[in-house]
Amino acid sequence: MLMVVDVGNTNIVLGLFHGDDLVMDWRLYTDPRRTDDEYSSIIRSLFRDSGIAPGAIETTVLSSVVPQLNETFTSMIRKLTGREPRVLAPPVYDKLPVTVPASAVHEIGTDLLCDAVAAWDTYHDACIVVDFGTALTFTAVGKNAEIRGVAIAPGLGTAVKALFRDTAQLPSVPLEVPPSSLGTNTIHAIQSGVVLGYKGLLESLIARMRADLGSNVPVIATGGLSSVLEHETDVFDRVDPLLTLKGLRIVADCI
Repeated sequence: MLMVVDVGNTNIVLGLFHGDDLVMDWRLYTDPRRTDDEYSSIIRSLFRDSGIAPGAIETTVLSSVVPQLNETFTSMIRKLTGREPRVLAPPVYDKLPVTVPASAVHEIGTDLLCDAVAAWDTYHDACIVVDFGTALTFTAVGKNAEIRGVAIAPGLGTAVKALFRDTAQLPSVPLEVPPSSLGTNTIHAIQSGVVLGYKGLLESLIARMRADLGSNVPVIATGGLSSVLEHETDVFDRVDPLLTLKGLRIVADCI
């Protein structure tokens, strides 16, 4: 069995694959203060509740965009499985099915790289991946499997938290589509500005990226918040909240 681990700024997502099939996945809050023992205890309990023995894990692939947790998770995986994890990092990029520009090798997030790998595996042609995470990211893959570029904006949740944190009277609100763009109370007003506003950002930027790519390329949405706008726009050809994990499964075959 293969375990893949995606350590993000807000969430840590784990998946278990049997062959090509994702058979189990879990989502945890990211906390850089936790030790490898603490994470090991949490994950062992998830395994136990699901009837899975840690010894069944033959291979683990780790992607992390939180440097403080790199060694923590490497150590935790050793303790949990008794095996050394494979780590997605610049030294193995040349083994992947997509090409990373030299200027971006030490800058691109490994989560975005997994997204690109999975998207290329889906289409084998130019495409765009929109990842709804702590940041809202747009990764463009060219027709020759090269990463053409990335656009980054604050994520939906990040935008709402910033309003709540940095203003005296605005509350934290659920990320839901309001009944109208004309907010008649504070909650609907914020939802209109953030959720419907991001719909405009999304559609405008994808149109611009398609123009720069010179083709009406397909778009895949992923990430924990991809469902917020899934039914409010027709710009997505596919929505796959677990695309990053599927990219890590492909990475496991390469490194």
